[in-house]
Amino acid sequence: MPSERRLLRTRPLGSWLLGPADEGSGRLWLRVQVLLATSQIIANLVGTVLVTLLLALVIPGKPVLTDELAWINFIAVPVYVLASLVAGWIVGSVITRRALRWFLGGTDAVRKDRIATLRLPWKLTIISAALWIIGTSLFTVLYGLADSGLTAKVAITSFMAGIVVCTNSYLLSEFALRPIAARALAASPPSRPIGVGVTMRTLLIWLLGGIPVAGMMIVALFAVIKENVTATRLGVAVLVLGGIALVTGLGLMVMNTRAMVAPIRSVTAALAKVQRGDLDTEVLVFDGTELGLLQTGFNEMVSDVRERERLRDLFGKHVGEDVAKEAMLRQGELGGEVRDVAVLFIDVVASTTIAIEQPPEEVVKLLNRFFAVVVAEVHEHGGFVNKFEGDAVLAVFGAPQDMDDAAGCALKAARTMTARLRDEVPEVDAGVGVSAGRAVAGNVGAESRFEYTVIGDPVNEAARLSEHAKGVEGCVVASMRAVEASSADEAERWRETDEVELRGRTEPTRIAVPTT
Repeated sequence: MPSERRLLRTRPLGSWLLGPADEGSGRLWLRVQVLLATSQIIANLVGTVLVTLLLALVIPGKPVLTDELAWINFIAVPVYVLASLVAGWIVGSVITRRALRWFLGGTDAVRKDRIATLRLPWKLTIISAALWIIGTSLFTVLYGLADSGLTAKVAITSFMAGIVVCTNSYLLSEFALRPIAARALAASPPSRPIGVGVTMRTLLIWLLGGIPVAGMMIVALFAVIKENVTATRLGVAVLVLGGIALVTGLGLMVMNTRAMVAPIRSVTAALAKVQRGDLDTEVLVFDGTELGLLQTGFNEMVSDVRERERLRDLFGKHVGEDVAKEAMLRQGELGGEVRDVAVLFIDVVASTTIAIEQPPEEVVKLLNRFFAVVVAEVHEHGGFVNKFEGDAVLAVFGAPQDMDDAAGCALKAARTMTARLRDEVPEVDAGVGVSAGRAVAGNVGAESRFEYTVIGDPVNEAARLSEHAKGVEGCVVASMRAVEASSADEAERWRETDEVELRGRTEPTRIAVPTT
């Protein structure tokens, strides 16, 4: 886990050579130019060394390192290599600047800019291929004019080396341009692969792996046809080609593997952060192939998860976390169950007067301060706010989650709530009523729109008790049924006062108030 987190933070593009994701445009452009120049020099030097080895030690036939051919070997070849590097750099720079005009101009990449950027490594590879084709043709003619027996030998070795150069050129150019590709894809990640995909990359590596094998086949062909290849020469050829296969194969496999693994590592590192709860994580998309689609898909998935989490959070704030969990468990099933619950109802005194005397904005601010205290105390004591009814609040204890002492928790919440309201919201008086008993708790409404609520006598009684409490000192009353259902410790904090006949009820209700 720590290594993945460090990788995501320090190597968002998969390598320290590519710098940070937020590097300045000027510095990034300089970095990319240096990497591109270096990659082209390395690719062509590898090709030159490979041609030399193949001509001198591997391919049978007349030798090329002779005094008669010295002007070609030590003058024409170095001059052409240097000239081709300069020409390739000039032409490549023009094509690069043309493809990256959006970046140099400081604008966002549009669709054609993204395509041009992702196809730029392929265009630079075509330049290398063209220069090697020209060089192969030129030196095949030069060596052929000097000695006709060298024509096929030079043509074959130059062709095989050209394939190696082009493959190296593509892989290294793609690596060097990765930071700019990331910026091109930032505004609109790919919806389909662009450029050379994973399959083509693998085929290129396979093709390169076949170069030494092809060399061995050519050596064997010379041995069969001309029968003048000595055992020593054949052994040297096999050893050299085997060494080339091992070295170039290892290098190319490392480059190709790192190119394919870098996007996967960025996804796994980001996935580890998401698993730890960081839903603001995003992967920097820098690949236009199927692996880029993986990066894009991860970002879209996290975005969907983030949106669902936001909705769940809002849902929980609207209906309460316990109700939200119950809703997900019941999958929107209508109906309810009979439960033993306690109900707290609190209603603002003289709310009409407050609305008349104060501007609407001030009334809303005042009510929000009032509700903040009520909600905090209800949650503190294990209940949930079931409804905001204008300037009143209905809170339920014991549903949807069971509670050991629902009545005691509701009574304690009523006491602490009124004490806090007197201190923190002195501008408002409110009547608090608490009741307890059996009620039906569940989803009520239609299939397309419903809410979790509690229906039963305790709800009606608590509402009526809150009305009665507005005329009682302290503005807090509870039914003795709630007090008797509470724990002994909480019951001692209440005393019975009298019996009242509440509005809408046919039987008198025994009521109690806090002792302190």
